[in-house]
Amino acid sequence: MKTDPLNLLLDKNFSLNKKFYFISGNEISLIEKVATTIIQRYKVKENIAISKIDSIASYIEGAGLFEDKKVFLIQNIKGVSEEKLNELSNNNNVFIFTQENSQKIKKLKNVFLQNEHSFLLDCYELDKNSKIRVLNEFLSVSNINLEKDLYWFLLEKLDNKYVFLENTLAKILELNQNDINLNNIKKILTIEDSGREKLFFYLLKRNKEIIEAFREKVVTKSDVNEFYYYCKFFCQLIIDSKNEDEYKRKIPLYLFREKGFLIEIYRKLNSRKKKLLLELLSTTEKLMRKEGDLSLAIGLRFFISIKKVVIS
Repeated sequence: MKTDPLNLLLDKNFSLNKKFYFISGNEISLIEKVATTIIQRYKVKENIAISKIDSIASYIEGAGLFEDKKVFLIQNIKGVSEEKLNELSNNNNVFIFTQENSQKIKKLKNVFLQNEHSFLLDCYELDKNSKIRVLNEFLSVSNINLEKDLYWFLLEKLDNKYVFLENTLAKILELNQNDINLNNIKKILTIEDSGREKLFFYLLKRNKEIIEAFREKVVTKSDVNEFYYYCKFFCQLIIDSKNEDEYKRKIPLYLFREKGFLIEIYRKLNSRKKKLLLELLSTTEKLMRKEGDLSLAIGLRFFISIKKVVIS
């Protein structure tokens, strides 16, 4: 069965009654948000244990000593088939698969779509209607009233990526109702566009310059998380590209001024360094899941570690 990821995120009573959740698409932050939300909802209603495995081939059946069921987070679709899902459908565990779009998953999506025990959730950048849904829900839950002109101004300026849109709304929530006006909204949006994405292009500068720029542009934990997702986007772009030509095609058009720098970074990375980057991303994400947020110190250390991998 296919469902809109926003149905799950915005409806607190959304029924999590499936055994398999296949979360795909090209919007990484939304994929991760959906997976995290599913896990959090299960934690609230049941006694569960969370287990992260590379592929379904690593799955070993068996209940734990104290939990009612296990929720498996799986980031590799290798070994998944209609037969395998049917085989697993009779046990008590839950399986969450996350996978960015690629040619190899087209047929697999149909397998999950046809399986009665599955939810298929496709995650893409938010369009205008989707942003209206998110904004309206936020205003309703927060009991915030916006003037018509301010509402449409904010809607137009909100980011199409879910996690960045959510960060903006969280900062608005920190304001008192009387302070939610056009001037303050513009200030928040200016902060949101203050160049955290551009920090990645400090990668080859001296550590002193990196630290100064980081401290200037990254102030809160939500800033650190946002910066992490920017870094992950650029790293994944390199890791997932089979060759330089493919990589060049994947570089977003709006980064035309930085294209030369990005190509320079790509040429510095071999298969060994790509593996080290993957390990660094995985370790950092484990910290995020454990702590909920990254501290400023961890965020800076993460970025310096990327530099060490690149120039090693």
